[in-house]
Amino acid sequence: MIVLHTFLTLLGGFAVMAMILALTTALSRWVSRQANSADGKTIPPTAMLWSLGATLVAAISGGYVTATLATDNPLIHALALAIIVLLLSAMSAIQSRGSYPIWFSLLMVALAPCAVVVGGLLRLKQMGL
Repeated sequence: MIVLHTFLTLLGGFAVMAMILALTTALSRWVSRQANSADGKTIPPTAMLWSLGATLVAAISGGYVTATLATDNPLIHALALAIIVLLLSAMSAIQSRGSYPIWFSLLMVALAPCAVVVGGLLRLKQMGL
């Protein structure tokens, strides 16, 4: 039963992240009506900044929700989600190579898991731990 609860806790935090990223991506495309730059191959700096901000908000929210759903060891659950996010971010960076500058891909891979941990720590601070 503990394994199922842990799985559902991680799934809940990841689902929150996915929903926030889906909404911000849809909003970004609706506002800009064009995700690519004039040459059609590179991503404009404003889109990269928007993507970075949305990823950080989603990751912090996911870490917070994961720590909230965890009945015991909320930080351990947030760290587990951070590892999952690290792996998925690395795979995403590999798949999108050439679209983003390498520094941006590395920044996203490094910051997303850290933001998940920050979300978990915010929940711990709120709990008084």
